[in-house]
Order: sequence, then structure tokens, then C-alpha cells
Amino acid sequence: MKENQKIKLGISIGDINGIGCEVALKTFEDPRMLDFCTPIIFASNKTVSQQKSDLGIEMTFNGVRDASQAVEGKINIVNVWKEVPKIEFGQATQEGGTYAIKSLRAAVSALKDGSIDVLVTAPINKNNIQSDDFKFPGHTDYLAQELNGESLMFMVADTLRVGLLTDHIAVKDVAQAITPSLVRHKIATMEKSLKMDFGIRKPKIALLGINPHSGDNGTIGEEDDKILKPVIKELFNKGTLVYGPYSADSFFGSDNHKNFDAILAAYHDQGLIPFKTLSFGKGVNYTAGLDKVRTSPDHGTAYEIAGKGQADNSSFKEAVFMAIEVFKNRTEYMELSKNPLKKQKTKRAS
Repeated sequence: MKENQKIKLGISIGDINGIGCEVALKTFEDPRMLDFCTPIIFASNKTVSQQKSDLGIEMTFNGVRDASQAVEGKINIVNVWKEVPKIEFGQATQEGGTYAIKSLRAAVSALKDGSIDVLVTAPINKNNIQSDDFKFPGHTDYLAQELNGESLMFMVADTLRVGLLTDHIAVKDVAQAITPSLVRHKIATMEKSLKMDFGIRKPKIALLGINPHSGDNGTIGEEDDKILKPVIKELFNKGTLVYGPYSADSFFGSDNHKNFDAILAAYHDQGLIPFKTLSFGKGVNYTAGLDKVRTSPDHGTAYEIAGKGQADNSSFKEAVFMAIEVFKNRTEYMELSKNPLKKQKTKRAS
């Protein structure tokens, strides 16, 4: 990127019957947002125009055939499809899922070839996206296949950062899925992201226990003693500041989370229930560990309010700002890593 060039921020539109388009348009309805990035929405002029009209949103946009043609200072729409899909707000239709994936595939393709710098994904419905050629439980799993690196689902709100050892799997499968190798890899991915993406030089990580009370010394399951504790000791001895396992039931209520740069939860609800309670609707879902930057709001399609103009775009706006911040942090980190002399000069100058 040239020094003064704005970051090209791609947006996949999500389920056309949900609130994805609404929160994206509301975010860039404020013209000041164009000072931070060049937004590029992957959908079609007609679809966005229809949503804009239905929701009573006043704005202009620039239609392009390809993301490389995007114009700074404007909201750009890449015309991924020419037909006019039927919009049925609040309904989980097959058509809604089909166009969500068309948008996502086009956006990820642009991300891979460098036509956009970062990607913000609007919410999809995990049921109606399924098809013969798309069998993923969500964005994270698809991105992990398409991009390089080892993915980590990372929920972020200011200094509260919660990652997951396991994400979209059934609770009955959690204990079996957690292995020493998985724990090592997830902690390494989290530590690297904290350094590279968030600028934390020596991050402190807390690991939550798998069982209630972290197993109570084997009384309530042996996984914490046999899997988590040995790995924590091993990594700590090698210089990684990882602590635990902590009993999940009291960890957040006691404000212990404020003593750490990030928390690694054993499974989805163990991490996301306290995160969403504490983030007050402004949390961001960040896919760490990949070679490209992707963020998303921490909510779903919200069919119950879709098409009513009631959607709060706070989380989507935070996802935009985080994508920009992470991209800049990562670019600076890579530059300093390539040129250690520059790093030394910077330190001396300061």
C-alpha cells in the first residue's frame, strides 16, 4: 500500500433477509467513515438500492464490476450478480443463503488476490447456507480453508479478548476434541496475534478449565489435570505467559479477566456468554491466525427486527474500526520484523 492510500475494506452482505445490509449501510451513512477506509460491498446495485429504499436510508454509491475499480471517497458496490433476488425480511429462505454465499465467495476471492485489504462479514444463517458445494458451519471454518494459517475465533471488545479452543461443535464432543496439540496450537496462535495484531509485547493469557471448578483435582473429570495443566507448565517454562486452568464460573464475575491480555475458553458458550454480557453489544468477532484480516459483528441475522430499521450498527462499526486497526498494526509489525535496524532506530529516537 502507498502511504496515503486508504485501506480497501470489503464487506460481504450476509443474509439478504437479515440485518446485514442495514448495519453496513447505516455505518457508512455517516460520511466521516469514508475518511478511514474505502468501503466495497459485494452484492449488486439493485439489491442494495432495494434495501436502501425499504429501510429509508439516504445515500449514494458507486457501482463497479471489480473491487480493483473502487473509488476512494465513495461507497462502492461490486456487482456480483445481475438478477434481482427476492428479499423476504425475517425469513430464513434458501435464496437468502444462496446470495449470502455468493457475496462471501466473491469477497474472499478479492481478499486473496489483494483487491481488498481486509474483510468485514455481515451475519449469515448457518442453516440456509448449506449446499452441495458449501458445507461449513460458519465463516471461520470456510476462511480457514481458503486462507493460510491456523484460525482462532477471537472475540474482542476494547481490552477484553476471548478466544476459543473449540468453537462450533456440540458440547458432548468438547472434551474429546481438546488435545495437548490443540491447546499448544491455539495458545501459540493467540500469543502471536496479541503481539502482531494488537501490539502487546509480552502478552499474559488465561486458560479456562474444561470441567466445573477445573475438575476439582480429578473429582469432576480428569481432562484439566491430564491435558491442560501439563501444557500450561510446559509453555510457561518456555517463556509463554499462560496461566490456569481457572474455574470458569467465577473468573469473570471476580474481574480476574482484567489481569490478562486475553482469555482462552474451552468451548463456545463458556467464552461467549460472559463476553457478550460484558461487551454491551459492541463486541467484534475476529478470526486470528490467518494471513488476511477478517472481522465481523458479534450478532446474528436478527430476523425478528429485519426490515424494520431498528438494527443497531454499533458492533458492525466496531468491526470496521478493528479491521483497520489490526491491518495497520500487522503492517507495522511486519515492517519492523523485516528491518530490525529500523526498530532499533525507532527506540533510540524515542
